[in-house]
Amino acid sequence: MSVLLLLSRAGPAALLLVLYLQMGASNTTEGSGWNVITLDLQVQQTAEPNEEVPVTLKLTSEVKECLVVKTYLKSSGQLEGASHDYKFTACLCEDYPRTFFWDIQSNYTVEITAVVDVIRQLNICPEDRAVIPIKANRFYTFRTLQII
Repeated sequence: MSVLLLLSRAGPAALLLVLYLQMGASNTTEGSGWNVITLDLQVQQTAEPNEEVPVTLKLTSEVKECLVVKTYLKSSGQLEGASHDYKFTACLCEDYPRTFFWDIQSNYTVEITAVVDVIRQLNICPEDRAVIPIKANRFYTFRTLQII
């Protein structure tokens, strides 16, 4: 109750600021037309049990500087196949998009999540001119692979 009393005494600018922060508008780029990293995850929708399924992740960046990214897959269940464990570390630049490939197998329907972490690591990008975003350093997208 004391919080409401304090807010009622605050000026209009303070109330507007509280509303703005509560809505989360200060920590999202949604609707601004600018994304640090764009992920395009390609996985077929259905497969037979134990069928090898290719997974492709295309990354692009709208940041002028380069980013060091570590990319890997997570899943809602156990995946088979050697390449699902691979983690890739690479340099992602605005003028140099990257594509990563995995081959997976499963005996049951799984949700596959591609995770991209922006990390601090030397000797990956040219001349070590990579940057780290202030607000977000983990990006992900997911698809469902249905086993029929």
